[in-house]
Amino acid sequence: MPPDVVRPLAIVTGPTAGIGRLFAERLARSGHDLLLVSRDAERLQRLASELGARYGVTAVAHPADLADDAQAAALASELAALPRVDVLVNNAGFGTLGSLVRTDPERQAAMVRLHCIAPLRLAQAVLPRMTQRRAGLIVNVSSVAAFVTGAANGTYAATKAFVRTLSDGIAADVAGTGVRVQALCPGFTRTEFHDRMGYAPSRIPAFLWLTTDEVVDASLRAAARGGPVTVIPSVRYRLLVALLRHLPLRVLSAVGRRGPRGRV
Repeated sequence: MPPDVVRPLAIVTGPTAGIGRLFAERLARSGHDLLLVSRDAERLQRLASELGARYGVTAVAHPADLADDAQAAALASELAALPRVDVLVNNAGFGTLGSLVRTDPERQAAMVRLHCIAPLRLAQAVLPRMTQRRAGLIVNVSSVAAFVTGAANGTYAATKAFVRTLSDGIAADVAGTGVRVQALCPGFTRTEFHDRMGYAPSRIPAFLWLTTDEVVDASLRAAARGGPVTVIPSVRYRLLVALLRHLPLRVLSAVGRRGPRGRV
């Protein structure tokens, strides 16, 4: 990490592809130094070098597996010691396919640690300095899945619901301090996510797909105007969520059993 932060500093987890990578690019372009966190050390270092050279900022690669609670705690301690953090993007995540009855228990537990415990630790680490400076932005990447209960997607949906609710709680805690908190809830987005979990994107209707530009631009626009806390990119997904919020739980469960599975 740079010992003296002159430019604003942004931390992005899961930045080597998709939504996280575009956040890193947008923030570097706007003049933020970067601390980039991912398990893939080689890919991470290439990205840090590329963004540093392209935008003239300091981009530091910090290899870490945030599904490992000890590594997440160590990173949180480092962040708490920094003189300032301007932006934290909690984006790292993964999905799985298959019924909970048949999936690896440790893989499910790792998802909970990565999606829930790590963002909580990192947010707690940066909030004291943010509130002291009366400025800062935390973006927690949730999902439209946070509004649905589904077969073969239960743990993922539950963790994303936690992220969304946690963001609401943090936003209430810091109200009036100048710190902004956001739960970004994209729908299906064209990234490596589905390929990694072995799900064929062709099974999802074309009209449901978003681009990373749509998702990240919606997030940054909302942050610039000071809210709302829950940001759902695209009108079609906002309408879908509005409908889902009025459906009985038994209907939501039936939708989840029949609908597309994966990162929604």
